[in-house]
Amino acid sequence: MENIFQIATYVALAAVLIVLILGIVNMARGEAGNRSQTFMRWRVILQFAAIVIMMIALYFSTR
Repeated sequence: MENIFQIATYVALAAVLIVLILGIVNMARGEAGNRSQTFMRWRVILQFAAIVIMMIALYFSTR
């Protein structure tokens, strides 16, 4: 069970990193501001999901 949460945590963190990089690259290029804003909104959502996954993993690891 711990392995599943560990893998899910790494996947969630990788998704956050990828979306963050996409948003920063898009802003650096000076492209559409709406697209960068969308990337940053998705980053916040993915960060929340990553924290929830980590908290669930922590809960099950202490049981």
